[in-house]
Formats: sequence, C-alpha cells, structure tokens
Amino acid sequence: MLNGLPSDPMILVSVVNTKLRDFYPSLQALCDDMGINEAELKEKLAQVDYEYDAGKNQFV
Repeated sequence: MLNGLPSDPMILVSVVNTKLRDFYPSLQALCDDMGINEAELKEKLAQVDYEYDAGKNQFV
C-alpha cells in the first residue's frame, strides 16, 4: 500500500526521490515512517524503469 503517495509512477518517483533526498537516510526509513510496503513501491517504480540505488539513496 502506498499511503498518501501519488499513483502515477512518474510523479511518484519525483515525490519519493525528493523525500529521500531531503528527509530520509534510506528507503527503509521512508517506508517504515510512512507505512509503505517497500516491495510494492519498488515494483511500481520498476514499471517505469526506475530501480533503487542504495548508494545514492535515490531511484535511478
């Protein structure tokens, strides 16, 4: 479940990357804080060819 996040994948990646850059040290921290299923988020963004890069803490 992607609580409070946009359903459009292109808008979603922008919102998530902004949150990761400005507020969260990791994807796990973002997901835990927002009650988001990490696997579902990764799957949704994989649909538009984005993968999480832990080293950059961003979807690329």
